[in-house]
Amino acid sequence: MTLETFLQQLINGLSIGSLYALIAIGYTMVYGILRLINFAHGDIFMMAAYFTYFGIAVFFLPWYVTFFITIVLTILLGVGIERFAYRPLRDAPKTSLLISAIGVSFLLENLATYLFSGKPQAFPNFPLMTNPINFGSLTVQPVSILIPIVTFFIMIGLLFLINHTKVGMAMRAVSVDYDTAKLMGIKINGVISSTFAIGSGLAAVGAILWCMKYPSVLPLMGVVIGLKCFIAAVIGGIGNVKGAVLGGLILGFSEVLMVAFFPALTGYRDAVAFIILIIILLFLPNGLLGKKQVEKV
Repeated sequence: MTLETFLQQLINGLSIGSLYALIAIGYTMVYGILRLINFAHGDIFMMAAYFTYFGIAVFFLPWYVTFFITIVLTILLGVGIERFAYRPLRDAPKTSLLISAIGVSFLLENLATYLFSGKPQAFPNFPLMTNPINFGSLTVQPVSILIPIVTFFIMIGLLFLINHTKVGMAMRAVSVDYDTAKLMGIKINGVISSTFAIGSGLAAVGAILWCMKYPSVLPLMGVVIGLKCFIAAVIGGIGNVKGAVLGGLILGFSEVLMVAFFPALTGYRDAVAFIILIIILLFLPNGLLGKKQVEKV
């Protein structure tokens, strides 16, 4: 492998890893607050992709209007799911919440299949973002550069929000001790709704960027992507924003470099995530940046 090819693969790994990270943050934030694995998060991502597709390809709205509407609709969808599927079960056993999350996931997948059909839809092309730029012998799409930049600034913004604002202080309090935070007068419902709003908004941004890079939309697209991003969150230490970003990058680089160095194993690309997950959990059960937590009984 030449140096140029290696650098090309590194750029590809950074791009896909940043996308995984962006979506994984949604998983890690919800788990950090509710100790809930929101299996519907990948399907919220899928619905955001369809919102963007219909806004541009069907209703012919300007891209900036479509992106804004997509983010707003996705946030409303995420908050609505929390309000009607999770909040009534908040004091129920964790198993009930988990089953509810799986049920919401199947509901969104089947609803999308019924409404939009199972046929993949071609996402509109954005020449400004997809036309390759040459840097010597390297060929890079602008969107591949944009994705890590967006992810970086979102991570910085979230860390500021969590560590230096009242909302963030309330989130940290709820994540440490739900019952005590409630007794101290923290508005639990507002904090949890805010968490779902942020996570869903990030899923929308991730879906927009994903569709620019991989221009195909279908009802089951959130299944594998959501599973990989959940694995990324676990690898980094679920509940930790920086851990989610680290896990996403590790996953992205590993997938791309495996295919680059071992082309014969291309068909096993998706298995890399599970192999890395098993190895990490064998030695670091709480993930790379995770902290040991004691479950209340």
